[in-house]
Amino acid sequence: MNTEKKESIYKNIQDAIAKAGEELGFSKETINNITHPYKVIDISVMVPELGKEVDMYRVQFNNALGPYKGGIRFHPDVDLDEVKTLAITMMLKCSLVGIPLGGAKGGATINPRDYNDKEIEGVARAWARSMSDYIGVDQDIPAPDVNTNGQTMSYMLDEYEKTVGRSEPGVITGKPLELGGSKGRTEATSQGGVYSLLKILEFKPELAGERKVVIQGFGNVGSYAATILADEGFRIVGISDSKGAIYKDSGFDVHAIQEAKQEKRISLHELFNDNEDVQKISNEELLIQSCDILIPAALENQITEDNAADIQASLILELANNPTSTKADEILEKNNIILVPDFLANAGGVTVSYFEWVQNRQQYYWSAKEVDDRLHSIMVAATEKVYALSQKEDISLRTAGFKIAVERVAKAAELRGNK
Repeated sequence: MNTEKKESIYKNIQDAIAKAGEELGFSKETINNITHPYKVIDISVMVPELGKEVDMYRVQFNNALGPYKGGIRFHPDVDLDEVKTLAITMMLKCSLVGIPLGGAKGGATINPRDYNDKEIEGVARAWARSMSDYIGVDQDIPAPDVNTNGQTMSYMLDEYEKTVGRSEPGVITGKPLELGGSKGRTEATSQGGVYSLLKILEFKPELAGERKVVIQGFGNVGSYAATILADEGFRIVGISDSKGAIYKDSGFDVHAIQEAKQEKRISLHELFNDNEDVQKISNEELLIQSCDILIPAALENQITEDNAADIQASLILELANNPTSTKADEILEKNNIILVPDFLANAGGVTVSYFEWVQNRQQYYWSAKEVDDRLHSIMVAATEKVYALSQKEDISLRTAGFKIAVERVAKAAELRGNK
């Protein structure tokens, strides 16, 4: 995505927060406080394993509600505008679901596909070393994001603890179980999204239609969303990866596809190359195929003013961050398409990250059922609250979500004297 589009997404979120803040009666000073980052770390770091410097970022947006919280992504397009956009979204996410954390995000500008495991480890360790003064269990708690995972977090935890000279497992979440990770974390974003979706369908059962689902993205979030929904009786008719998409109206065995993808390490197009019953199409084409529920679970800015009018779904669940442009939002609303916004729909990940942090602090760990029960409770409560406000004020779920999230974080900022 180009810099202009990233700046536009960031500005649109700032404007939406400001509008909600004004309608709620908060002062200009309070609105300014929650629409601008508290600290921006933008540095170039020498990575010995690569023999060159890498641009690394951490944006600490707001900690009025608690320590900063947010993932780290390794991607060639990572830049400051992208990280700021993701950090402000994290602030909204934590506020909306009612957990005591602030918003942050981090990244390194590399393409992991260009490097081997040892070189990626070098980047992870360099990031942790260079950010060691800015992160901490009561200060800022990173987690995985695009192209980072439990192993990446393990390297970062180890490097951070070596740098500061003490054990501090709660400094990073998304860790493997052996290093203090939480049960249920791997599938948490997807599971939380499904809980939110099912609650909306309780309120508006007609949106389920024939229970046909299209999911753009078959990485960690998209693949788990597919298998969880299949187990709930939905028909997954379209999925995609970075190489392209597949569509079949009768649906796919997504459990088998998930296993085959992990085993063979091939694209969906390659997997179904000899199957004439399966349409091989692009990611862009997938978004406008026939379905009842559309789930963008890949990257930002996928639903735009160019394709929004062609979307056939009745309901959109945003599991990716910022997948829908502001102009697309307006088109979807005009076409009576219900959209569950990203900072509600994908908040399950940060919620279980919060659980991991709590367990690390206590050094007492919960069963998978305890984690899932708590996740269900938080996601359902947040969804009910957003839906109730949207009905009461006749506004979209996104606008309702903004108002609820902004009210909580702005009130916390005011109580601290930032008004």
